Amino acid sequence: MTPAVPKINYQIKMEQIIKRLPSDRTPLLFLHACCAPCSSYVLEALSRYFSIRLFFYNPNIFPEEEYQYRLSELRRLISELPLPNPVEVVDGTYEPQRFLALAKGLEQEPERGERCRRCIAHRLEETFRTAAKEGADFVTTTLSISPHKDAPFINETGEKLSEQYGVPWLFSDFKKKGGYLRSIALSETHHLYRQDFCGCVYSRAERERQKQAAQSS
Repeated sequence: MTPAVPKINYQIKMEQIIKRLPSDRTPLLFLHACCAPCSSYVLEALSRYFSIRLFFYNPNIFPEEEYQYRLSELRRLISELPLPNPVEVVDGTYEPQRFLALAKGLEQEPERGERCRRCIAHRLEETFRTAAKEGADFVTTTLSISPHKDAPFINETGEKLSEQYGVPWLFSDFKKKGGYLRSIALSETHHLYRQDFCGCVYSRAERERQKQAAQSS
């Protein structure tokens, strides 16, 4: 019988990296952000240690009005949060055709399925590509705060891309230590728009089916 592979605690790995940060300067973190609610706790937790460029690259979000609203909420959150180090929003290009191309044939996949993995990998690669150009010290994403996202996959993908692009990956599982609950509390405090679907047209359709099923039961 093959022994079980022990689970990796990515929260502890992040804490170990933070302990080794230089004391004579503030490192630059390139942080991929999916929305304001997920970013809230992450910014609160990490802005003590890093100056942050918040990279909003999410070609999966549909329609464009939804995309722009999430971006505006992110900007508003940054203007309201008391953050000890600078945080700057970096706009990615809104290119939904790239998401539709990678999702082709996977339209019926559930969240955390292959479509979702391809989407996350694509967004992380674009984050690394941009971070490498801008000389970032670390890259990570807010995505691991969601209980609907696969934290091991996110971190394994980030680690591989780190080797490819030469920018260190900041391991994370932001839902740990009450991070997800804290993001909900911060969302309530700042009256943030909390969407009820991941962002893509397929997750939106699935959410509508779930609502209709609940109403008819």
